[in-house]
Amino acid sequence: MTPLLFNMLLILVAYLLGSLSFAVIVSRRMGLDDPRGYGSGNPGATNMLRSGRKSAAALTLLGDALKGWVAVWLAKSLAVHWGLMGSIAAWCGLAAFIGHLFPVFFGFKGGKGVATALGVWLGFNLWLGLACIATWLGMTALFRISSLAALTAATLAPIYTVLIMGWSAFAWVALVMSVLLIYRHKRNIKNLIAGTETRIGHEG
Repeated sequence: MTPLLFNMLLILVAYLLGSLSFAVIVSRRMGLDDPRGYGSGNPGATNMLRSGRKSAAALTLLGDALKGWVAVWLAKSLAVHWGLMGSIAAWCGLAAFIGHLFPVFFGFKGGKGVATALGVWLGFNLWLGLACIATWLGMTALFRISSLAALTAATLAPIYTVLIMGWSAFAWVALVMSVLLIYRHKRNIKNLIAGTETRIGHEG
C-alpha cells in the first residue's frame, strides 16, 4: 500500500472512530432513553446528565474524549514507521471530530463535539490539551454554564495551539474545529445573550 493510500485509510478510520456516539451507546447499554429524544437532544455528556445517571454522563465524556485522542495517537504511532505525511495526526484528529458531529452510524446526527475536541487537542500536544481542559474546567467552576465553558475553550484553543506548537497544520485544524464548535453552539449563544442558558445542576 502506498503512503498516500495509507494516509487516506487512516483518515477514514479516524472518521469511523469519531462516528461512535458514546451517548447513544452508553444509553442503550444502561437501558436509558435515547439522549436525542429529551433535553437539548444533543448526544453528549451534558445532556446525559438529564438522564439522572451521572455515571452515564461520565462514561459518555470519557468515551467521546478517548476516541479523539486515540485517532491522533494512532496516526502519530504509525506515521514514523510507514513514512506518512507529518501532518497526518492533525487531519486524523479533524476526521474524528467531524465523525462525532456527523456520525455515519447514527444518521449523520451527532453531538457538539466538546469532549472529542478536548481529546483531539490532548493528542496533538499534552500542554495544549491541558490548557484547553483547564480553561473549560475553570469557566465551568466560575459560571456553572457548560456551553460558556466550551465556547471559551474553543475560542482560545487556536491561540494556545499557535503559542505551543507554532503555525502548522495543527493550528489550522484547531481553528477549523473551533469554528465548527462555535457554530454547533449557535442556539446556546442565543440563550446566553438572552440570559436563559441553563446552568449545570438545573437541567430539569
